[in-house]
Amino acid sequence: MSAAAGLESATVKHPDVMAPLIRILDELREMARSAGRDDLSGRLSMVRARVGDPRVRLVVVGEPKNGMSTLVNSLVGAQVSATDSPLSVPVIVEYGPQPTATLVKSVGGGRTERQSVDPLDPGPALRADGVIRAEFTEPSPLLADGIVVMDAPGAPADEHIKWSMIAAADAVLYVVDAGGELGAEQLGYLERVQQLCPTVICVLNKIDMHPQWAHVQQRNRDLLDAAGLGFAVAPVSALLHRQAGMAGNYQRDIESGMPQLIDHLRDYVVARADSVAVNAAVRDIRLVSDHLAMTLHSEAEALRDPRRRAQITEQLAAARDQAEQLRQRTANWQVTLVDGSTELMADIEHDLRHRLRNLVRDAEAEITQTDPARGWKDFGTDLDARICEAVEENFVMAHYRSVELCEQVASKFPADNRTPPLPDLRLENPGEVLEPVASLEPLESAKASVTQQFLSGLRGSYGGILMVGLATSLLGMSLVNWYSAGAGVLLGVNALWDDRKNRKLRRRAEAKVAVARLMDDVIFQVSKESRNRLRAMQRTLRDHFTDIATETLRTADDALRAAEEAYGKYGDRREERIAELDAQLGRVRGVRDRAGQLVG
Repeated sequence: MSAAAGLESATVKHPDVMAPLIRILDELREMARSAGRDDLSGRLSMVRARVGDPRVRLVVVGEPKNGMSTLVNSLVGAQVSATDSPLSVPVIVEYGPQPTATLVKSVGGGRTERQSVDPLDPGPALRADGVIRAEFTEPSPLLADGIVVMDAPGAPADEHIKWSMIAAADAVLYVVDAGGELGAEQLGYLERVQQLCPTVICVLNKIDMHPQWAHVQQRNRDLLDAAGLGFAVAPVSALLHRQAGMAGNYQRDIESGMPQLIDHLRDYVVARADSVAVNAAVRDIRLVSDHLAMTLHSEAEALRDPRRRAQITEQLAAARDQAEQLRQRTANWQVTLVDGSTELMADIEHDLRHRLRNLVRDAEAEITQTDPARGWKDFGTDLDARICEAVEENFVMAHYRSVELCEQVASKFPADNRTPPLPDLRLENPGEVLEPVASLEPLESAKASVTQQFLSGLRGSYGGILMVGLATSLLGMSLVNWYSAGAGVLLGVNALWDDRKNRKLRRRAEAKVAVARLMDDVIFQVSKESRNRLRAMQRTLRDHFTDIATETLRTADDALRAAEEAYGKYGDRREERIAELDAQLGRVRGVRDRAGQLVG
């Protein structure tokens, strides 16, 4: 990036506030390097780079096709990020008096070159081979406030680049589509983001395409709160903002939500840049201090009592073996998770079928006692309400059983490892799950017309008139007489009664079949939704505890290696080394305390 452009943008992090923090980071990074913890030293280097930059680094991330590039273009007021290209590279935009565009390209041998391109049409150059990143300057009011906007690449192959950008960010905009609520994988992703950058804003994009965005916004807020992620959810339409800007329509621009998002960035990110940067850095300092203290303490304990060398080594080796076992697919927690998830899915489906079977029995009993043709619509409405209640109770059971499974898996780990934030499996609106299910079928034989009733009576009366008329004709009477007419009326009424009775039986049988079909559709749809949610919960638990197992193994491995190296490395200098380690532990505690005072 050009130095001149950087000087012309506002400075939002004050050097006098950051100076004590930078000294602490440098001191702790040197101690981590001397202790052989290059991983901790590398993390502190990223933190120092973030703190040392006087501007606010705003990284935009999200899943493909959610409109990240369109949002970046709307924020800076220029077309800097390609919106229709399958290829994507990191885009960095900062303030400058004139629009410029520079591509950083790889030329082989670990060397790079910078190439200036047309800032009004950088698309063709961005799609060229060897482009590492694109750097722009724009005279944007938001950028003039001291914000640097970074558009992270969305391709799966560039995932490591995206996470390095998040680690160096002061704030993250996580872009999601307004058409659906956050899933378990997205909540797990946001939890990982928060561990690297605590300041996150969830941007609900494309609200112009989804009229139900307000419900999705509230639902996402509830999901984030339930997961322990107190992020703001900002509804916007980057495309609507662009159209409103071209037309000069202020009211339409307000409806897009972009002015509100920009005001939020100024009020809660730029205005609080010092405190946000200090809090995030102190959080990293505390985490690194704890891991570094464990390494130093293990080495000191091993040197302090040579007679306990075998015991300490055995304990550390056992801890490492235990951590290694936690990573294996045959680990107890893996078995518990797989078996528990399989059993949970079976139990939840059995519970759903049991609840719906009881509803079928109650519905059939009600159908048997009444004529389904009377109040069939009211019967269907009442049945739908009972189905919604049964489905809702089933998902509540799934939620609490999932929490129990999470606690069972967590019990296989050390007690100080917290359980992950689980997605809430309970349904706020069961109708959304049941929306694809067709309503109760109408009864085809619900009513008999007047003509059908007349013909049924006529068929019965014809037989009575003919039978009795032939018998009375033997007595010299005409075929149609009072006796034959009376018999016709009697048999006609009987035929009409039998027809009504048979129609009622057909209606009852048809109603029972309609109820059975409805329940089959409900079971098919709800079972699919339930399995999807439970599988998402299983993946959340698997990813969370896999990360814990990996971190536990790394710490145990480092502690064992440090202890083993200490035995043969220092010899007669054991007491001197112990004093050095104790002094370093004291310095680590001092650094941690001093960092804590910065946020006190």
